[in-house]
Amino acid sequence: MKKEKNSKDEEEIVDKINNNSSSAECNCNSETDSDSSCNCSNVQEEDSVCAEIEALKAELEEKTLQCEEYKNVVQRTAAEFDNYKKRTVKEKDALSLDVAIDTVNAILPVVDNLERALKAAEDTESNPLKDGVEMVMRQLNDCMKKLGVEPIEALNNTFDPELHNAVMHVTDGEKGENTVIEEFQKGYVMKGKVVRHSMVKVAN
Repeated sequence: MKKEKNSKDEEEIVDKINNNSSSAECNCNSETDSDSSCNCSNVQEEDSVCAEIEALKAELEEKTLQCEEYKNVVQRTAAEFDNYKKRTVKEKDALSLDVAIDTVNAILPVVDNLERALKAAEDTESNPLKDGVEMVMRQLNDCMKKLGVEPIEALNNTFDPELHNAVMHVTDGEKGENTVIEEFQKGYVMKGKVVRHSMVKVAN
């Protein structure tokens, strides 16, 4: 009887050991599965974050390119506007100069007549009329200087078609070739632009 009892006890102990081993194995398997699922979840989250970062990088790059494009457009517009302002100022100055030249051209016949009157009175004695004409002539010359009008030096200078208008050509061995030997009408320039060409005689 004691032997049977002992054998039964041994069987119970073995069963308990087996049961414990089985439960432990189950527990290990469950812990392993839990860790694996946690790792998978972490990997998925990291992949999601990386994908979002890449998307943000792409969007940032696109916005940067747009900003560069807008910057170039603004710079081109500013340059075009600056060129427009400069061109407008030049056109305005050119128009003002043209108007001033037209005004001076309207006055020049008066200047010519006063010069002729003074030339005709060179041999006469001083008188109030002559003195008055000389005074008017000085005033006109002062006004023209203030406007930037200057006479063209022609007599005894080399003929320049940009400044002189040759109405006569003569052969003169004493004078240099292509030299202005007589001035019929005085020419003028205003701020570098010809108001009226000098009317001259040229020696060939």
